[in-house]
Amino acid sequence: MERAVLQITLFGLLLALAATQPNKDDWDIYSFHINSTVTSRYATTVITSRMANRMDESKEIEFHVRIPKNAFISKFRMFIDGQVYDGIVKGKEKARQQYTEAVSRGQSAGLVSSVGRTLEEFKTSVTVAAHKKVTFELTYEELLKRRLGKYELQIHARPMQPVKSFKVDVHIHEESGINIVEVKGGLALADAINKTHADNEVWVNFYPTEDQQKTCTSCGEQGLNGDLVIVYDVNRDSGLGDIKTSAGYFVHHFAPSSLTRISKNVVFLIDRSGSMHGKKMQQTRLALIHILNDLSEDDHFGLITFDGSISYWKRELVQANQRNLESAKIFSRNIRESGATNINSAVLEGASLLNAHPREDSASILILLTDGDPTSGVTNLEQIQSNVRVAIADEFPLYCLGFGFDVNFEFLEKMSLQNNGVARRIYEDSDADLQLKGFYEEVATPLLIDVTMSYEGGTNLTQTVFSQYYNGSEIVVAGQITDNDIGTFTPQVVAISSSKKMTFSNPNGTVESTGTESADHIQRVWAYLTVKQLLEKELLLSGAEKENVKREALELSLKYSFVTPLTSMVVTKPEGGDTEVLHKPKEGEAPQTGSRHPNIGSSGSVMHTSGTRQGHLARVMHTSAGSVMHTSGARQASPGARQGLPGPPAYGYGGMDLSSIQPKDSGLRSTQLNAERVFSASILTMIQRDYTVHVQDMDSLGISKIEDLEESTMLPPNIDEAPTQVHATIVPATDNIPVSHRFLLKTENQSLPLCFDVTGDVRLKLLHHPTSELSVHGELDSVSNGGFRRIVIQLNADLYVDVEVNKITVREGSRITHHTGQDPITAGSWTIIRRDKDIDVAGGDTHLVILIQGKDAQSFLWPVLRQQSSDSAEGILALNPVYEEVPQTPTTKLRIKDQEIDVTRANAADYSISPPLTLDCWLLSADSALQRRLEAFIV
Repeated sequence: MERAVLQITLFGLLLALAATQPNKDDWDIYSFHINSTVTSRYATTVITSRMANRMDESKEIEFHVRIPKNAFISKFRMFIDGQVYDGIVKGKEKARQQYTEAVSRGQSAGLVSSVGRTLEEFKTSVTVAAHKKVTFELTYEELLKRRLGKYELQIHARPMQPVKSFKVDVHIHEESGINIVEVKGGLALADAINKTHADNEVWVNFYPTEDQQKTCTSCGEQGLNGDLVIVYDVNRDSGLGDIKTSAGYFVHHFAPSSLTRISKNVVFLIDRSGSMHGKKMQQTRLALIHILNDLSEDDHFGLITFDGSISYWKRELVQANQRNLESAKIFSRNIRESGATNINSAVLEGASLLNAHPREDSASILILLTDGDPTSGVTNLEQIQSNVRVAIADEFPLYCLGFGFDVNFEFLEKMSLQNNGVARRIYEDSDADLQLKGFYEEVATPLLIDVTMSYEGGTNLTQTVFSQYYNGSEIVVAGQITDNDIGTFTPQVVAISSSKKMTFSNPNGTVESTGTESADHIQRVWAYLTVKQLLEKELLLSGAEKENVKREALELSLKYSFVTPLTSMVVTKPEGGDTEVLHKPKEGEAPQTGSRHPNIGSSGSVMHTSGTRQGHLARVMHTSAGSVMHTSGARQASPGARQGLPGPPAYGYGGMDLSSIQPKDSGLRSTQLNAERVFSASILTMIQRDYTVHVQDMDSLGISKIEDLEESTMLPPNIDEAPTQVHATIVPATDNIPVSHRFLLKTENQSLPLCFDVTGDVRLKLLHHPTSELSVHGELDSVSNGGFRRIVIQLNADLYVDVEVNKITVREGSRITHHTGQDPITAGSWTIIRRDKDIDVAGGDTHLVILIQGKDAQSFLWPVLRQQSSDSAEGILALNPVYEEVPQTPTTKLRIKDQEIDVTRANAADYSISPPLTLDCWLLSADSALQRRLEAFIV
């Protein structure tokens, strides 16, 4: 009898379970092993988890791990009932087609993206029969990068329950010898770790008992949840470096020691715009003072701060002597934030400062720190990049540091790569100043400039020209040896040191075959490095060149089974499994076919019922091909999908007979009314049949039906439109069940933000200054988009700005103008700048950014207050709640303004950043969270 299978599509590095979370008490992880082998800095890690269903009925069992961002998944397998289910890497478009076909057959689908500083999340599940077992096996590969003189192998363990047989085995082999090795991290239990170091090999074994799994720094009653980090470095000399060859491929690690440092010229460009207000600027000042203390006396430096204008500390580079450093520290302590963001002028002025003061035998560096997009001066991103390339002219690298998630990271990354630098995200956290200082330390000591790596008898080489080599780093080049003729292969490195041109070469003239590497090991290093660099190169190109580079990267990804942003993995599972989607995002990129929550897919909706899932009457997810309802006996699908973004958990309604829900037409239809407020919100989506909206103020909007929202106009109350009855696909009129929305209130210096639910279709008061005429109202999307359809800003009695996804309307008295392009708009003393993914509204000391979330026709607006001029401002955007946890109570309680309030732990999506993230939060009533009646925020 043939076994029916369902196909799973895994786009990138993140796999989502599009359903309610499986109950972890239903299964037992009896074995969890991690085996990592590092050879010549290339790590291959295998995670094997063995689980058993201890229940008397079939249960859904989840495999959930985190892996390094720089890694490529290369293998995934499941062992069920004596059968092996292997993953096959395919081009993303082919896999997407299979995925769509699966959905059209009524199979469920979903995606989630959860990305932290250094880790990405992999999650999947499978239904396992009663008292049966399943084994998950995931393999990923990464080239370890040397930073500050050390390599770090990061292993994250998160079984979320004590495991009877928990083992981590690490073996490191470096032919040149290992001179230091250290084990650290939250899982570093001295009693459970065994470390053996023998010349060129290291073994680390971590075998904690079940009791120990509850007692380490990153442990608890739910077991391990943290990192084990192995730090090491290798022996090196001042010569050509370490070259390994095998089967016609080579990899060259170049990091010479005992070189004299080169003095540097460095200019710091510091964003002081209004959005840097508060902790970000405090941390920036602190980091800048630390960095100034680390400058050597033979270094020269400059400081430029910018908002809408440019301010110099000095208009020339000066020596880093004690007098100048003290003056610069005083300047740094007095940096104050206000105004817009003129990135173009700042970078051009910094480049001019370096170009105007050249010094022989020195290395120049330009470092930009910003937390937002350009809002004044030149604001066209491509024009800024072009201007910067001309100004720098390949003379020195530009390093861009993006503070937080409000920056257009791809813009910074592209501008850095165009100018021989790199971009780094600085996370808004208590250690942001240490992140800034840590980045500077990586580039603080240049040892070589204008480094050229040449390989006679080599071909298909990775990058061979580098602007600078820094102390503690390493240059890696890989390639093929022509005709596998090692006798004609001659590597050489030419560079400029502190005072002379240097040539590094093999004293014997040729390289001997090492013969110690496995047949395909070095070949895989070459493939990994080539794919990584092609993906970076693709970012810089356009047209036919871009497509050629993408095609080359895709072919290599397929050949070596790497799951990259261009490929997907297709896996078959036993009958009853779900079709799921995995996407590996670039840094700062939102999911391509995102969901509104880690448990929700990309578009449409799904409800499941099953006799084996008592207490879970319904679960909702968005699929990329339409809406699907699952009951115990039927599956139906419909078109009309939309693509979304991470959002809320799905909720079911107790007592609702889902099997009785049938659509009017051939397919089910679902919509969402999202009252996600300024900072974030979750959405409750339901399946419906007959639809009537009971909304008190929809008539005043002049909207005849939900489908006409795109054509309707949201104008101030003095603009009359003909009122009409409203019909919409929202909730069953007979049941009169209103749509519920979850809101997230961010808090400063608190463990979790607050969240609360709002029921019904409302128009929200976002911001109002009692001492001025400024007010901001937002109209929630009532169809399927996940935020605000329109945002109206009243600047004074006769001046309004009406913002939609595709246009901006300015009403001044009786004069109305419509704007659809990206030219700056002036409205009174206010400036509005529209870009691809956000709209900047700035005037005086108030700065509002309206993010455009989603994609194409499914886009929606999300307002974020960057700066405000009045502490007495009202509205949801102005809220800044403060609470404290009440200790030693049977239930969780928070104290807010002398009131003790019961709360529960929940989660919600944070749409105030791009890409959105899902945050844990304390759930309480709206009135308690707002500390006043909810009606005060409804207009």
